Amino acid sequence: MEDLREQPLLLAGAGWDDYALIDSGGGRKLERYGPHRFVRPEGQALWPPRHTDWQADGEFIPGSDEDGGGRWQFARAVPANGWPLSRGDVRFTAQCTPFRHLAFFPDMAPVWDWMDGQLAGLDAAETLNLFGYTGVGTLSLSARGPVTHVDASKKSVAQARANAALSGMEDRPIRWLVDDAAKFAAREVRRGRRYDGIILDPPKFGRGPGGEVWRLEEHLPPLLADCRRLLDADSRFLFLTVYAVRMSSLALGGLLHGLFADLPGMVEHGDLAMREAGEGGRLLPTAIFARWSR
Repeated sequence: MEDLREQPLLLAGAGWDDYALIDSGGGRKLERYGPHRFVRPEGQALWPPRHTDWQADGEFIPGSDEDGGGRWQFARAVPANGWPLSRGDVRFTAQCTPFRHLAFFPDMAPVWDWMDGQLAGLDAAETLNLFGYTGVGTLSLSARGPVTHVDASKKSVAQARANAALSGMEDRPIRWLVDDAAKFAAREVRRGRRYDGIILDPPKFGRGPGGEVWRLEEHLPPLLADCRRLLDADSRFLFLTVYAVRMSSLALGGLLHGLFADLPGMVEHGDLAMREAGEGGRLLPTAIFARWSR
């Protein structure tokens, strides 16, 4: 294993036909999701916005507590059951959720591209997506081979299956599992399973389908240790993203470097960001990440 790359990286997305970060500032951001435009809270947009007139179909008004809550306020009609978007061959449904996002995370697009590049040249690469949510990343990975998709939310897994059908990918070799990610990974270790790549996007706090409690600082290290056991010297990557925490990417990188010290390759860490559309578009940070690659 190479020494930990202490200088952080920047992995930035620039939008695509069905998504754009139009503007940001004053603690908010303006985005386009297909034909609709929305304003959402964004604590890291500390600068003033570039434009004064934000014409939007809807805005998420946050609650008074720091940990979430709030409601959508609409200026124009928006389909309550969502509308189709696409990126490449993957089609999926965007929808205004009670959790302020729109049923997928556009800043993950450069991660999907990076994973695809890491798996290039492998026949039927087998990958694992923990905390897989509505499956956009899973469908992207499925172009390279079998994928195991795990999420504690029955509703999210049902939406992921629906996105697979919308993409015409329902016959691809994907295991859709409603399960606690940490318990599933531990069982896979006991079964002696291995994967060519693992992606995980754990929440700060959550509950499994059986009421299991997840706390990031407490439960992430043992989960990553099990993920390490599911990879070997022929595996290609592990990619970890973390949102909404008071933590440096260097901490994630140090944790990964210690766990993966016996494998070849390197550990890197840094920020995910989205670039505003148009000339002079600024970079808006969204999350921190750490990754191992061979």
